[in-house]
Amino acid sequence: MKKIIFYMHAGSANHGCEAILNSILKMLHTPAAVITNSAEEDRTYSLRDTCELLSERKFSEHKAAHILYYLYRRLTGDGESFIRYRYHKVFNKARSLTKTAGVAIPPLAVSIGGDNYCYDIMVRDLILANSAFHKQGTKTVLLGCSIEPELLRDPAIIRDMNTYTAIYARESITYRALRNILDKGTRLLLYPDPAFALGRKDRPLPDGFAEKNTVGINISPMIQENEPTPGITMAAYRSLLQHIIDDTDMQIALIPHVVWARNDDRRPLTELYSAFRHTGRVVQILDGSCEELKGDIARCRFFVGARTHATIAAYSSLVPTLTVGYSVKARGIATDLFDTDEHFVIPVQSLHNENDLTAAFQWLIQNEAAIRQRLAAIMPEYRDQALQLGKEVEKLWAELN
Repeated sequence: MKKIIFYMHAGSANHGCEAILNSILKMLHTPAAVITNSAEEDRTYSLRDTCELLSERKFSEHKAAHILYYLYRRLTGDGESFIRYRYHKVFNKARSLTKTAGVAIPPLAVSIGGDNYCYDIMVRDLILANSAFHKQGTKTVLLGCSIEPELLRDPAIIRDMNTYTAIYARESITYRALRNILDKGTRLLLYPDPAFALGRKDRPLPDGFAEKNTVGINISPMIQENEPTPGITMAAYRSLLQHIIDDTDMQIALIPHVVWARNDDRRPLTELYSAFRHTGRVVQILDGSCEELKGDIARCRFFVGARTHATIAAYSSLVPTLTVGYSVKARGIATDLFDTDEHFVIPVQSLHNENDLTAAFQWLIQNEAAIRQRLAAIMPEYRDQALQLGKEVEKLWAELN
């Protein structure tokens, strides 16, 4: 149990989740264990040799247990029992060690924050997991988080935030909002997302990918779910691709960053490929690890992306980037990089005309040199700040040991 525990990791087929963990684990000198929703995914990509992987136990695979735990929770009000069941390899081991050796519990558990608190379906589990660790004496950390300021008006979330020993916000909008609701018992610090320090691996580029003269394109089902008018997102992307083909000499690379069956970027990207493959100007990038996908993105001239960590891969590689966002994370990260999110983020909720995305991309082209200079000037320090996050986690670990 003398390991830092990381939890709320959804699996590496979401390469943003993979990028956060890959980056922070490589910063640490302390052994770590990751409670994962999919150890199989993690072994497939880049986490297999970085930590101990502890698979969550899933109620969907144990229906009788689900019924028993549901009845137990109804009778006792013990909502945290679901978390102890899912994270049994940590909680059961702690209880066993306490009985046999008087030693107890993992000293530190780190919730891989991202924007988990922005999803209603996850908030209850986040609160229960934080509480379950806290009650057994484990200190908790919320790392690399973005949280909509409006959520921090909820008394339950305010109480939850004040239970963490430390919170490391990844952008200033979240940092300022948290500063207003935290008491002195929680350490609050602002650091860039750890994935700004992610390494890259360059694999062979496909035929038709013109290095440094290709526009990387990423789209996700997530932004389609937040669009104001059904179909407007795909219409805007089609308009953008047509503009690049008609009015520039650049190639186009369609790059996925989440490949879960239930939420797969390759679905809308394949639709775009089918519409434009006849032009000979569009290539599809295959799935790969977060480091391999960063290597692909780094060799683009421009990037237009919906997935946060695809855009972080672009920013950190000095690639001028337009983010098609839907939440605070896109606005906060762009504002911290450029002192404004105007022109750098186009909220999907603001797409009302199929030419809106094309107009935003034209501004990016017109300001290419200045954007590259800005990124080149600030990124070394930004990466150093991201690396400092690992030192902060190690510092807290040392205080607890």
